[in-house]
Amino acid sequence: MRYPELVRDASLIWLASGIVGVSFGAIAVTGGLPVWVPVVMSLVVYAGASQFSAVGVLLAGGGPVAAAATGLLLNTRTAAFGLAIADTIGRGRLARLFGAHLVADETVAFALAQPDPARRRAAFWICGVGLFVVWNTSVLAGALAGSALGDTGTYGLDAAFPAVLVALVLPALRKDSAVRRSALLGAGLALAVTPAVPAGVPVLVALAGLAVFGRKDAAV
Repeated sequence: MRYPELVRDASLIWLASGIVGVSFGAIAVTGGLPVWVPVVMSLVVYAGASQFSAVGVLLAGGGPVAAAATGLLLNTRTAAFGLAIADTIGRGRLARLFGAHLVADETVAFALAQPDPARRRAAFWICGVGLFVVWNTSVLAGALAGSALGDTGTYGLDAAFPAVLVALVLPALRKDSAVRRSALLGAGLALAVTPAVPAGVPVLVALAGLAVFGRKDAAV
């Protein structure tokens, strides 16, 4: 293994993914959905926030079209991720095809935190492949366990992913003032709209923080 430290660091993301994946599978099945729904959704859609939102719509009585539309809306943020990570994924068609399916908040943040192109590419694929395997395995485990887990919300599982993401972006926030400006604006906007919009939408609103990215400091 050329980059054992990347595997070590990515394992923390995999652990968080596994915890949340078990929660997702259990919530879906205990809510009344058959086991195959969260399992197939995780393989094909592979987007945690969108999957939670889509299942929430289904469990609330909404139809599959409404569930799919909700998930699609929340997943539009990955368009910006794709632009940021396009060169890192690779040039070949197969690399871009499979790499696009692995684009997620965690894989992008982990890759962009690396100091050079070679490490960024290795970080993306190491984190992405491992995350895909762990997420789908844990969703299956949670779905099979079902109600045996009890109320998964009591364990604070929803805090696992945010904690990992904060740890990943801190190095970039320390080094780049443009990133700090964008992050602060995006975070402020997301917090402002959180009480008034469905879960997941604040993430989309936070992308407005990119409007100030790249601008020079006023003192320059």
